[in-house]
Amino acid sequence: MTILFKTTPKTITKHNKKKKLRLSFCFAPALHYLCDMIIYFSGTGNTRWAATTLSEKTGEKLIDITDIAGTDVSYKLEEGERLGFCFPVHGWRPPLIVRNFIRRLSIINAEGHYCYVLCTTGDNVGEAVDIFERDLKRISIHLDSAFSLIMPESYVGLPFMDVDTRDKEKQKKEKATEDLERFTDMIMKRQTGVKDLVIGRWPKINSRLIGSFFVKHLITDKPFHVTEDLCIRCGKCAEACPVNDIIWSKGSMPKWKHNGSCLSCFACYHHCPKHAIEYGGRTKNKGQYFFEKNERR
Repeated sequence: MTILFKTTPKTITKHNKKKKLRLSFCFAPALHYLCDMIIYFSGTGNTRWAATTLSEKTGEKLIDITDIAGTDVSYKLEEGERLGFCFPVHGWRPPLIVRNFIRRLSIINAEGHYCYVLCTTGDNVGEAVDIFERDLKRISIHLDSAFSLIMPESYVGLPFMDVDTRDKEKQKKEKATEDLERFTDMIMKRQTGVKDLVIGRWPKINSRLIGSFFVKHLITDKPFHVTEDLCIRCGKCAEACPVNDIIWSKGSMPKWKHNGSCLSCFACYHHCPKHAIEYGGRTKNKGQYFFEKNERR
């Protein structure tokens, strides 16, 4: 896959550099490079695990959408290449950062290439894949197959939502490992027309009604605040934020930018080692989760 940046990419931050080293990105100084890719976004690590596992099986490289968000990108697919997208479901919809990326994406000679999407969710996807498929159609990309993985819950922004128990988390991860192996086999075989999705009982209500409310009122960093006597000023919240929405310097408390970039993925909340970050009063006495940390328990 040949990738051409139409505009200058964002400045690479210290956090992004770490991700490049860990995930073996193949950027070149001339902003033109050749490699197969799975394009993904992840907030608390569930989707990163799925995309990385899939990459290891298919031999395709990973590219994190946050590294090129806000940049016009043109992809030229080589013969036989697959085009894969992986992302978590936010409010029964694709994350805003993913949808905005698709709007600025251009695929040269996309026709005839196998395209799939794999989304992760704590419960169900609603109409998220239908929305994403329409977004792809607007840029002349045909979606061949779609898959969903049920993963441990990480959204804690509503009063009735919390992370899973340890037993439930373990069960979900075991089932997701089995499902991902099955999905990988279908992807390798380029099976078309597959929609292996958990859409839930009320997909229209969840994605349209609740999803609209979620986008308009719940995707915001304004409720985030720090309990001063708990904060150790380590900066792990700023490092974890996938969109660099947190201002932090050594010895200082974190501050959110309030510039509209927050995705309400709660990566900052979940990565705080002292549980010093709260989201208004909605996260009080709730648990924390992110994939890598909980894997070491």
